Amino acid sequence: GKSTLLNLMSGIDAPTAGNVIITDATGDVTITALNEHQRTLFRRRNIGIIFQFFNLIPTLTVLENVTLPLELAGSKGDQHGHALELLERVGLADRLKTYPDKLSGGEQQRVAIARALAHDPLLILADEPTGNLDDETGDTVLTLLLELTRDAGKTLFMATHAPEVARLADRVLHLEQGKLVSDRVWREQHPDFYGD
Repeated sequence: GKSTLLNLMSGIDAPTAGNVIITDATGDVTITALNEHQRTLFRRRNIGIIFQFFNLIPTLTVLENVTLPLELAGSKGDQHGHALELLERVGLADRLKTYPDKLSGGEQQRVAIARALAHDPLLILADEPTGNLDDETGDTVLTLLLELTRDAGKTLFMATHAPEVARLADRVLHLEQGKLVSDRVWREQHPDFYGD
């Protein structure tokens, strides 16, 4: 269910009924009204995805995995420098030429985070970003992800089964059997955000 929701939000999958609407810099975009090619272009420019199983390309180095979204989005400017800056922020500046199979799970997830942020998307979708990591590495990766997205003013939508992860969110939507059963805003945890 949760992966399906993220796939619908990103336009990877199309719903059998209803619409998916995302607000970007130009206004509301009805993802479901776009054809597959248009959805792909929208995703390349506006959505960063962090997969549960990292989905790094094994034949590309760390640096190449992070620059790939920039190339696909047709980004102008210093792609290499931007990727280097992100990899430095996630603590992997010394692993640029390393291939994914030589990285730990935590390192792979940090590469996935850098890759998701590389093309400066409006929305970051994260599917169980700590699900395949030990507790300590998961805490480190989650803290990094939250800092990077908040510093950049991005919207982060995380799917998780872990209550300790959900507690860090500004808002928690609880789904059961594909239905929304609660919607909570954590104002008391983030008073500065809400101006209270």
